[in-house]
Amino acid sequence: MAHDISFDQRVDQAVHDTSLQEAVHLTQDRLRTGRIKAAGELDNVDEWRQMASDIRSHTIENLDSYLEQFADNVEANGGHIHIAVDDKEAVTVVNRILKEVNAQSVVKSKSMVAEEIHLNESLEASGVKVTETDLGEYIIQLADEKPSHIIAPAIHKTRKQVTELFSKEAGYQLSEEAEELCDFARGKLRQEFLQADVGISGCNFAVAESGSVVLVENEGNIRLTTSLPKTHIVLMGMERIVPGWKELDVVLSMLPRSATGQRLTTYVTAVNSARQPLDVDGPENLHVVIIDNGRSDILGTAYEEVLKCIRCGACINVCPIYRHIGGHAYGSVYNGPIGAVLSPLLDDYEETKELPFASSLCGACTDVCPVKIPLHELLIEHRKDEVDKGFAGKREGMTFDMFGKMTTKPWLYAKGVKWAHAATKPFSEEDEITKGPSLLREWTNSKSMKRPPNMSFREWWERERKE
Repeated sequence: MAHDISFDQRVDQAVHDTSLQEAVHLTQDRLRTGRIKAAGELDNVDEWRQMASDIRSHTIENLDSYLEQFADNVEANGGHIHIAVDDKEAVTVVNRILKEVNAQSVVKSKSMVAEEIHLNESLEASGVKVTETDLGEYIIQLADEKPSHIIAPAIHKTRKQVTELFSKEAGYQLSEEAEELCDFARGKLRQEFLQADVGISGCNFAVAESGSVVLVENEGNIRLTTSLPKTHIVLMGMERIVPGWKELDVVLSMLPRSATGQRLTTYVTAVNSARQPLDVDGPENLHVVIIDNGRSDILGTAYEEVLKCIRCGACINVCPIYRHIGGHAYGSVYNGPIGAVLSPLLDDYEETKELPFASSLCGACTDVCPVKIPLHELLIEHRKDEVDKGFAGKREGMTFDMFGKMTTKPWLYAKGVKWAHAATKPFSEEDEITKGPSLLREWTNSKSMKRPPNMSFREWWERERKE
């Protein structure tokens, strides 16, 4: 994951992008409010969260046996299972399937794991036409951008910007009316559905006991993607599994409530097999690609709980950092708090070292997570690991080393407190530090901080006691 510009430059661009601020604030507020309302309908929401957490923990702890059961059932139902160790192998598997059926065009529903393995770029390089059919994904495909949110990929786009993109694609000027914009997209995408050779979908949940792939949506594009083309390929992160339908009922109740504030999405599709003799539609072939790509390395580590994630985006919708910088500033497929934890595990600290520090550690993400992932605690764990592995930087290391020595020696700490007022005078205006030195400079570039008082609390207390 290489970038042309640094994390600081991406953040600077984002915080000065007024259109992004407007779009992100609007959608984030709507999604957050919807979750609060939906959670309020469940008087015992914490009990539901605990049940969902327990199900996901149990599944991750027994992942090998449930994956084996799922794979056996898919094959028993007539489907084909492929195991991909990493992104390159996953892309190779998909390309091989496309060549076997001589595919020229592909329709895709929204899939974060497809973004993770950079599938579109590979398919297009092979001469295959790829069309995103989720409305948000279609918008950012036209804009030649990446998703900026797990469930709302075009959250950063205003209606005016979408109108400009669609008008350019249409060859004539469209109005900003939502109905006209949706009619245009529907007409364009319907043609792609009818002529596509292969449909590629993600996988919200895989049911081990039946070999079913469960997909949730609000637009109907997934049902067309999985039923009209002759071949259906499912891209599945290896952790996207539940033991049975009873467990699915719990996590499926939590997902839409946490994501969009719905009790249930408009469509819930369970794909059990390719077309059967008595079926009137459906694909002739079903392929399920189970993708590891670093997930198995997380098992048994301090970060294992991140694999419980059901990709609802609730943590993103309450994050004050995401609110100001949007998704693209993270420079990763997964953004927000979940991305700040997951991305360094799937990539490495060299490319993602800033992300665990792109957090206020307010804990709001942990409070809303429907499967109770301790996100802010895992961010702290990342910070400790980065320091241990030497990613913190020498200047920062020296500064905190000096601070540590000062705070563990009472006499030195007392002198430091006594001198702090005078030492900060060159950097202050009245009682505010406005142009901090060294590491404080990044803070005071956008905020001020109180100057240490001329008298410490201990000195004041001693004086008052004597008087």
